[in-house]
Amino acid sequence: MEKIRCGWCEKDDLYRKYHDEEWGRPVYDDETIFEFLILESFQAGLSWYTILSKRENFRKAFDYFDYRKMAVYSDVKIEELMNNAGIIRNRLKILAAVTNAQKFMEVQAEFGSFSQYIWGFIDGKPVDNKPKSLSEVPATTEISDAISKDLKKRGFKFVGSTVIYAHMQATGMINDHIESCFIRK
Repeated sequence: MEKIRCGWCEKDDLYRKYHDEEWGRPVYDDETIFEFLILESFQAGLSWYTILSKRENFRKAFDYFDYRKMAVYSDVKIEELMNNAGIIRNRLKILAAVTNAQKFMEVQAEFGSFSQYIWGFIDGKPVDNKPKSLSEVPATTEISDAISKDLKKRGFKFVGSTVIYAHMQATGMINDHIESCFIRK
């Protein structure tokens, strides 16, 4: 019997694997949260499929999202990234990734971990929207608005409410698997 999934992931095996094994599963470790934050920021204005298909290239190019290394990237490293055809070569997004690594560590210093900070917006427990169909899944919520606003106030870049909502979905802060999806069961 064929598994019923959320309709957005039926494109191909890459999407199905991501949906089945990662999307919507709660993530509490800072390293994974940071990776998704950077990937989601690169997605701004693009499709998630574009980012997902380049994910391994991003990992290699950005030192496997080691925010300690990324926070001190030199101009030489920035130019290296700008010349890397395997990633999205947008200077503003690359510079934002460096800034976001720096700000990420500032949040860690203040809250003990970035995870404690971001999950604190929802009291540490995933929000289950229980959508019946994809049309019931919003692009933003009051919570993503609040997180976005706070991150921007802290100096983060490319963290609009839509980016943050997608990040919340990816890291399981929000469960938007549709009612008929096998994951929900």
